[in-house]
Amino acid sequence: MTEETVECHSGHTYAERPTALRWDGARLGIEEIEDAWRIPGGRKFRVRVEDGRTFELFYGELHDEWRILAL
Repeated sequence: MTEETVECHSGHTYAERPTALRWDGARLGIEEIEDAWRIPGGRKFRVRVEDGRTFELFYGELHDEWRILAL
């Protein structure tokens, strides 16, 4: 099992902007945040990483956890 994690910039609040993610054992820097929005219970981001792939990230505030979905 590989650990999937998200690194983020936190200013005024936690998880303001993701900066990198770990996927399949590799650290991928986020080149662009294509979209960001709030949903009940958290925040979602659609990001493009340095190799061109796109991911959707969800930060769940209740359980303080990230989820990553490859698009």
